[in-house]
Amino acid sequence: MKYALFFLKKIHDQSGIILYFNLMSMVFITLFESFGIFMLIPLTGLTGMIKNDWNDSSIISSIEKFFSGLPETVSFLLILFIYVLIIIGQGFFQRNQTILNTRIQQGFIRHLREETYKHLITANWEYFLKKRKSDITNSMLTEIARVSSGTNLVLQFVASFVFSFIQIAFALWLSAKITVFVMIAGLVLLLFSRKFIQQSSLYGDRTLTLSKRFMGGITDHFNGIKDIKSNSLEKQHIKWFEDLNGSMEENMVDLAKLRSKSQLIYKIVSAFLITLFAFAAISIFSANPAELLLILVIFSRIWPRFFAIQSSLEKLGEVLPSFQSLMELQNECLAAKEFGLLEGEGVQPIEMKQDMECRSVYFRYKKTEKSYALHEINIKIKKNTMTAIVGSSGAGKSTLIDLLMGLNKPERGFVLIDKTPLESCNLLSFRKSVSYVSQDPFLFNASVRDNLLLIKPGAEEGDIWEALEFSAAADFVRRLPDGLDTQIGDRGIKLSGGERQRLVLARAILKKPTILVLDEATSALDGENEAKIQAAIEKLKGQMTIIVIAHRLSTIKNADQVIVLDKGRVIQQGAFSQLASEQKGMFGTLLKRQMEAVN
Repeated sequence: MKYALFFLKKIHDQSGIILYFNLMSMVFITLFESFGIFMLIPLTGLTGMIKNDWNDSSIISSIEKFFSGLPETVSFLLILFIYVLIIIGQGFFQRNQTILNTRIQQGFIRHLREETYKHLITANWEYFLKKRKSDITNSMLTEIARVSSGTNLVLQFVASFVFSFIQIAFALWLSAKITVFVMIAGLVLLLFSRKFIQQSSLYGDRTLTLSKRFMGGITDHFNGIKDIKSNSLEKQHIKWFEDLNGSMEENMVDLAKLRSKSQLIYKIVSAFLITLFAFAAISIFSANPAELLLILVIFSRIWPRFFAIQSSLEKLGEVLPSFQSLMELQNECLAAKEFGLLEGEGVQPIEMKQDMECRSVYFRYKKTEKSYALHEINIKIKKNTMTAIVGSSGAGKSTLIDLLMGLNKPERGFVLIDKTPLESCNLLSFRKSVSYVSQDPFLFNASVRDNLLLIKPGAEEGDIWEALEFSAAADFVRRLPDGLDTQIGDRGIKLSGGERQRLVLARAILKKPTILVLDEATSALDGENEAKIQAAIEKLKGQMTIIVIAHRLSTIKNADQVIVLDKGRVIQQGAFSQLASEQKGMFGTLLKRQMEAVN
């Protein structure tokens, strides 16, 4: 109930005045329908099918007398003319309501998408380390689509409620006793439907869980399709897919059974109640035939609306888990929000004048963990120097890089830029001064130019080619069919690994950063491409501060400083030649092993 009311409030807050215009359209549609029903009064009088015995003082009697006082042909044509006007008026307002419904639904969903995406994109890096990416994708695609259908259900529910309210008001005017009798029966039906609404919500929870499993599995499978093909794992993955697909089918069939069961029971009970109503109207309340006819016509329209209300509530119970999931996602992102990231274009990059420093830094991913991923880190990186960070797998190299870039915050200690702590107030300025190149280069399914301009929109052609020259990428870009405007495919699949890496490096350089971070950027390349990247990095030395996570130690011979990590601690620090000469040190041991492996 909490999330149902919150859902209604969100729709109201987002729709604003349009919702009230929509409500007015509903009222007019219902009034036109009611006027159409009242046209039965003179029509039945003209045909003589039913003897109308209305109280002489009633408005209905006045309507009948007005038409009966006219010549029969004129009266009949006038009734038909009024009927045509009613249909036209009803059609006009129905068209207006359809458009307004679409505006409300699409406006709300657009707002929900944008709000959710904004919360996600401003969450800190730690949040994304904990959250499965396929769950985020599922929320942005599948769950928002389900909430969209829920918005339509809410509007249908409101329309049915308004229609029923006005028609019941007319029925009460005609015969309060009969109407109250039918209303009690209708309320009994709605109360009876609570059980089905609760069960629908349970199936909605199960649908959400299965949807997450499906999206997560499919994402993992196609990300790892090369491993699946190489290791002949097709059979196992087909079995997984068939089992999950079977569970999804069974869930939808169970949901259909629940809906059909509620509909069947509703129709059976409705039939008995209508029969009881007709009997009571004639035998107990002594309604005259015309009065009974009008009330029967009114309630023949209202009963389907009662059913629509019940059906909308059931389906809404199904959708609410998706809305709840989205709200929880937004709340998680708000709790992990990095403030100040959307302040605008006026924020200028920090120009590092002296150095950056880690002072007594401790970090762990969860406070419940006993051991720290980084333990008492004390390092200093001077401006426009090249620093290499090395160590065995799991030593904490990437964790340290994340701290240096401000992606994670130390649990204890400080990351300092020119003696100033890196905090929320200067984080955006610092990020604008950093460029990052990962081991797995990511490129969008667009042109070379579009991928480069992503980092610096509006960059001049000369700046683009200068960045390409620096990264040793200019020659292969010139050879592409359309040069800078060549489409490179999904994740840059039309380029080789070395070309992708050099293009990503060019994109990083185009930003003109003061700090360039290379996270094992050459480890997956062959010797020729690695040499090209290394040559490009050498040209950048002295122009910016370069921080490198190195896999191949031979590539960092020219580094000004080497930091060796082991189990989250700095165990060696100094120049390459100095550390290489320390035979008992870890760096010397690692270097010796790599040299032996090459030989």
